[in-house]
Amino acid sequence: MDLRELFIQLPVLFFSIVCHEYAHGYTAHKNGDDTAYLMNRLTLNPLPHVDLFGTIIIPVAAYLSHLPMIGWAKPVPVNPLRLDSPRRDMMRVAVSGPAANIMLAVAFALLYKITALLFADSVGQNSLTVLVLSMASYGIVINLMLAFFNLIPVSPLDGSHILAGWLPDRALEKYAAINAYGPWIIMGLLFTGLLNGILKIPVNLALLVFSYAGIFSR
Repeated sequence: MDLRELFIQLPVLFFSIVCHEYAHGYTAHKNGDDTAYLMNRLTLNPLPHVDLFGTIIIPVAAYLSHLPMIGWAKPVPVNPLRLDSPRRDMMRVAVSGPAANIMLAVAFALLYKITALLFADSVGQNSLTVLVLSMASYGIVINLMLAFFNLIPVSPLDGSHILAGWLPDRALEKYAAINAYGPWIIMGLLFTGLLNGILKIPVNLALLVFSYAGIFSR
């Protein structure tokens, strides 16, 4: 990946992970917990969402290692005790983040399709058209990567909260002990290349669906 690609992908990544966290806070607010709202975290302003590890270190490490551009923002604070139904609603809060990324992927695919149709004659000649198509293309892949990445059932990813909502209490205790090592598991998956292999299958399947729908094809 050259620097030009990096400067296109990073803003798309930051925007996408901020929308991801906003979706968590919005869903929590709608289900009775206004913690994020009271702490001024229910915002699309990226600054309150910056996380040193997930927003800076991981994307830079991925770039330097020629790995997929992924990351996460500072988790939006959620107080399960303030939710209408803590266990059920925590699952809803967790699902809302990946769902937001899926919707963004569709939105970027539509942007790509519309731009390609309206400015087909200027592709290769108009630098703005090329920039929009590149941004939209990266937006599709990055958001699909984020969605499926966050569904991995390892803490602090959303998949861990979704799985925790289904587990019986005894299994939940054992699962919580494993999740203490979550960040290290994620780093191991990232730097061994296993993460890329894990994500490639659902991302390619989603791109195949987009292709059959006629809104995007590589």
